Amino acid sequence: MRNSVGSWLVAGVVAGAALFALLSSPRTPPPLGRGSSAPDFALERLGGGASVSLSELRGQVVLINFWATWCKPCEDEMPAMERLYQTLRGEGFELLAISVDEQPEIVAQFRDRLSLSFPILLDEDRSVSQEYQTYRFPESFLVDRDGRVVERYVGPRDWNASAYLSRLRRLLREAGTRAAGLAAAPGRG
Repeated sequence: MRNSVGSWLVAGVVAGAALFALLSSPRTPPPLGRGSSAPDFALERLGGGASVSLSELRGQVVLINFWATWCKPCEDEMPAMERLYQTLRGEGFELLAISVDEQPEIVAQFRDRLSLSFPILLDEDRSVSQEYQTYRFPESFLVDRDGRVVERYVGPRDWNASAYLSRLRRLLREAGTRAAGLAAAPGRG
């Protein structure tokens, strides 16, 4: 009888310790995907100047692209990103290319070699990349005007393809329609 009481006591202590460990360990945030709020950030622009924050772009459709100069698929998709940016800039669209490289000089050489004009932000310590739970480059997030993730894209894309342009234009139209509806609503303004 003494052995069974001791066994139960040991089992209870082990179960209690396991429960304590589970409840006190840091929790992993849920995956960042469709419908999630896009985490805000403020990052320095390549070349200096004012930093850019996602919250200051609220009201615009934003494509956030995490990349690195050493990533060949990242380099391959950059010309299409530049064409996309040139096509949609000024229509309520912004593209933020967030480099995870540690040396801004190398990023500047990369930008100049490919003649990129969209904003390039520096995430040298990868804190924003980690907050967005990126695990492979390139990785992109399409964010609507309300700051919600519409889509997460892992791997390179032909951003200038008609499917992506159509989706972005549809989001831009929806944003414009909602904004016009709010402005016209009684009691507003």
